[in-house]
Amino acid sequence: MKRRYRVAALGAGLIATALLVAGCGTGGIASASQPPDTQSGAQLFTANCGSCHTLAAAGTAGTIGPDLDNAFAADVAQGYPQSAIENVVLDQIRLGSGEISAPYTSSKYFVDHCLPPHSNSPKCLSTQMPADIVKGQDAIDVAAYVASVAGQGGFTTAGGFASLGTDGAKIFKGAGCAGCHTLAAAGSTGTVGPNLDQLKPPTAAVVTQVTNGGGQMPAFKGKLSEAQIQAVAEYVSSSAGK
Repeated sequence: MKRRYRVAALGAGLIATALLVAGCGTGGIASASQPPDTQSGAQLFTANCGSCHTLAAAGTAGTIGPDLDNAFAADVAQGYPQSAIENVVLDQIRLGSGEISAPYTSSKYFVDHCLPPHSNSPKCLSTQMPADIVKGQDAIDVAAYVASVAGQGGFTTAGGFASLGTDGAKIFKGAGCAGCHTLAAAGSTGTVGPNLDQLKPPTAAVVTQVTNGGGQMPAFKGKLSEAQIQAVAEYVSSSAGK
């Protein structure tokens, strides 16, 4: 709770963002042993975070986690210091997420719809982000990169899945599957969801899972078209274990 109180001095916009990303104030950026390397941070973000998050500057359109441009656009517009945003992002990386997230278009949506007594709304529950997805200086570099670009162009629209077409391999990577699953054919080593090379699921099972979700996996019905779901299911079933 002390972390949240410390954030309060930064203002309403960053309070909402900090609540969204599980608080800030554990100090990391200020105590870094060397200056953050945003170029390295950009590469690390794309490899480790882009499959789950939208960030226009990185060219990523993930929808499993929050849209980072939307998360920080209001704070950037109000002139909050970049160092404050860096620390919010760094704490999120180190601590992982709580159970509450939101398909918001502004931090105001989160405050209005996803705090008690609305926090059990299905619209505000999502897959949890694991803690320490990157560590040490790498985490600092990612936080600095995100803080330097997130929200700079204002609010964005959610995911660009239509642009992925019906290329199963492209959909697997672009829709966030690679960040959660291991599939050698796709060069992915995610551990949030099942190892698809070991599971070797049939096409019909993948279609059902992608469409309806289940466990920690979100449903992609309404996000991906039926043709796209079929394409990625065929790709997974034909590639798993190969």
